[in-house]
Amino acid sequence: MAESVELPSRLAILPFRNKVLLPGAIIRIRCTSPSSVQLVEQELWQREEKGLIGILPVRDAAAATAETASVGPTLSHSAGSDTSEKSSKTPASTSSDNVKLDGKHQQEVFHWHNRGVAARALHLSRGVEKPSGRVTYIVVLEGLCRFNLHELSTRGAYYTARISPLEMTKAELEQVDQDPDFVALSRHFKATAMELISVLEQKQKTGGRTKVLLETVPVHKLADIFVASFEISFEEQLSMLDSVDLKARLSKANELVDQHLQSIRVAEKITQKVEGQLSKSQKEFLLRQQMRAIKEELGDNDDDEDDVAAIERKMQSAGMPSNIWKHAQRELRRLKKMQPQQPGYNSSHVYLELLADLPWQTGSEQLELDLKAAKERLDNDHYGLVKIKQRIIEYLAVRKLKPDARGPVLCFVGPPGVGKTSLASSIAAALGRKFARISLGGIKDEADIRGHRRTYIGSMPGRLIDGIKRVGVCNPVMLLDEIDKTGSDVRGDPASALLEVLDPEQNKTFNDHYLNVPFDLSKVIFVATANKMQPIPPPLLDRMEVIELPGYTPEEKLRIAMQYLIPRVLDQHGLSSEFLQIPEAMVELVIQRYTREAGVRNLERNLAALARAAAVRVAEQEQTVPLSKDMHRLASPLLENRLSEGAEVEMEVIPMNENNHEISNTFSIASPLVVDEPMLEKVLGPPRFDDREAAERVAAPGISVGLVWTAFGGEVQFVEVTSMAGKGELHLTGQLGDVIKESAQIALTWVRARATDLKLAAADETNLLEDRDVHIHFPAGAVPKDGPSAGVTLVTALVSLFSQKRVRADTAMTGEMTLRGLVLPVGGIKDKILAAHRYGIKRVILPEKNLKDLVEVPAAVLGSLEILLAKRMEDVLEQAFEDNRFRLFSAAAAFGNRRSKEVLLPLHSAYNLRIVGSLTWKSIRLSTRELSDILSAN
Repeated sequence: MAESVELPSRLAILPFRNKVLLPGAIIRIRCTSPSSVQLVEQELWQREEKGLIGILPVRDAAAATAETASVGPTLSHSAGSDTSEKSSKTPASTSSDNVKLDGKHQQEVFHWHNRGVAARALHLSRGVEKPSGRVTYIVVLEGLCRFNLHELSTRGAYYTARISPLEMTKAELEQVDQDPDFVALSRHFKATAMELISVLEQKQKTGGRTKVLLETVPVHKLADIFVASFEISFEEQLSMLDSVDLKARLSKANELVDQHLQSIRVAEKITQKVEGQLSKSQKEFLLRQQMRAIKEELGDNDDDEDDVAAIERKMQSAGMPSNIWKHAQRELRRLKKMQPQQPGYNSSHVYLELLADLPWQTGSEQLELDLKAAKERLDNDHYGLVKIKQRIIEYLAVRKLKPDARGPVLCFVGPPGVGKTSLASSIAAALGRKFARISLGGIKDEADIRGHRRTYIGSMPGRLIDGIKRVGVCNPVMLLDEIDKTGSDVRGDPASALLEVLDPEQNKTFNDHYLNVPFDLSKVIFVATANKMQPIPPPLLDRMEVIELPGYTPEEKLRIAMQYLIPRVLDQHGLSSEFLQIPEAMVELVIQRYTREAGVRNLERNLAALARAAAVRVAEQEQTVPLSKDMHRLASPLLENRLSEGAEVEMEVIPMNENNHEISNTFSIASPLVVDEPMLEKVLGPPRFDDREAAERVAAPGISVGLVWTAFGGEVQFVEVTSMAGKGELHLTGQLGDVIKESAQIALTWVRARATDLKLAAADETNLLEDRDVHIHFPAGAVPKDGPSAGVTLVTALVSLFSQKRVRADTAMTGEMTLRGLVLPVGGIKDKILAAHRYGIKRVILPEKNLKDLVEVPAAVLGSLEILLAKRMEDVLEQAFEDNRFRLFSAAAAFGNRRSKEVLLPLHSAYNLRIVGSLTWKSIRLSTRELSDILSAN
């Protein structure tokens, strides 16, 4: 800092526009106006020692908006006059003056301040003179001290002023230094200034010299230097310049330093917050820009059009309804305002793409239905299933007469592998519509049907909307596969969500949570499949028409294998009948010994195993193609040399006058491979099933054969009973449910109550289970079992145990029984009879009220079985055992205590009724005496 100097009473004045020079500060001024150039040339440039000038802050008239008339007198002077001092003078008694300079090309109006700073020139440089004669000076000035302006006058093109300095004397400075308030202000100022320097040092790395300045420069000069380094307003600079009193000046400096420090801290907080939020987006944006630049350099930039514009064009051609179009337009305007790196941009982009891709009005072309062609298509795709095909033809006939009819939702129920899914595909082909399959097996979230709300991360539309988008039409045939295997948990119940989908009154405005706009599902033809009806909720089942598909008979399986499965398997393995032949007798053996299922999937797997074995044999056999008569061996020294060297030679030999057919296959064998019984055992292994299984397992008393229904069709279930010493307890094993356990308890109670009538115990015995326990076991313990249809089977096994009589091995039974011995009807009769037929059972005992269900059983199956109907438990026992001990017991039990003269006896109680094709219910009349004679004889 330069030492203070004596100021003359008059100084040349340089206007400092809209800025303030404070003592101790250093500024750099570029002088271009004629007045400032003349001042620099006459006062500074022509003197050897750089002189002093006054820097007076002024405000341009153009910068001072809403200015009223100027205060004080006006001084005018024309540019280009001589440098002699004019006689016109203006006292500076007011706080500011207005000076107007009129030149040839410009007009300057200054609003002077009455206080300025004397400055000393530290450096002066002159620019190159331009052709117009204009010269530019650059001067570096150092502020020395404040002064008051008393009188302003002109000297040529610039001004001079009479001034008086405002610097404090040395004595006054020492006196102020002793003031406690000033000392406190000084300490606070230095502490705040040091903190500010530390903050700036972290940002700019230039705080070392400033710290030295803070320790060496006096406080009364340091305040001006610090404030001059800030970017503060012109009014605040003037306020600092007018602070002549040292305490007031230091207080003002403290305030400005505090404000600057607080603004820096707030700016840092905002910067850190914004950088934390935008760092990831900025990084992605920069990476995308770099990727785009790399693609442009490689010429691989295929992004020729803007994505938003492409989506807008797709939306215009999507055919949306008016209300949905307005919603899409709002979303599109929102997307246009967003930047690609914003978090919600991608979700909005994907949502609008979905709206544009959905087929709001696009449907499959409506073809005229040909019922004859549809029937041929069903016959070609499926064997048998006459009733189901007839129902589908009826459905199509209604669609032909009334295309917009709201037909029922068909639900195909049956075991796996019977053709439920392919039936739905055939319906779509017959209607000429696209086919969409929606798998519902295992879903537990309602959002799989209705979609997720867009507020969730990773949200997506439901499976229905996604399936419609995938097929691209609004009227497909949609298959809801495995509708019985939906679950429910805290996320909702998908089956309840399907109520709206399958209701024709509601699905016109189906609202997907992700789509958030209604979508019309009334044009969609829904078809459902299930393995069993029990898990389907009743309200959902009420919206569908159930069509049951039972299993196939062995004869039907044989026809399906010969007509459909074998050609398909050969084609899948690259074979034909020239390579592999499977006779019908071998297919029958596969059906009998290796498959016992309702469908044909395992049968197809076994046929595929035979095809793979044949494919291995064909692939391993080497090809030998003999030369034709017209193909002659070529003898060439060059060719022989190349062959001896191991070189490759490409040749094409065309026989002359050869019109025979071309060789179609690379491989050929002398004769096709015919499957026989040894090959079956070699490829498929030893037989898995045997017709003698029932006879072997029912070889001892206490075992009976029952018929049960499962999701995979009917099955044969053996029941084993044994007794041992104990306390009269009943033990049950085989992973049984509550219903079947109650059936076992009822069966045991009934047998104990009828022990004397059945001659299972002597007349004096009161307890059949005295000192012994009974154990009932259902084999295949890993499979859960439940249901009431095993009641008659349990009674038969218990009677067999206590009577030590074997049950007939060729007889199976099913039916629920009551505590009074009545046999009640059960379900799944057709599947159970087909299962008995597959197992080689010859006789089946059914409840009498299930007589009506036999109409659905194929006549060929009924012709090979003996169907026995039972109304009471005594009827079952009469037909179940090998000897005739319980023959006619039903009549004695039912009518023996009556005082009637004659008894109406069912015919099958005396004779076996063999049912072939149709059923009749006959009876004979016997007198009570005749019945007694018959019972006595037996």
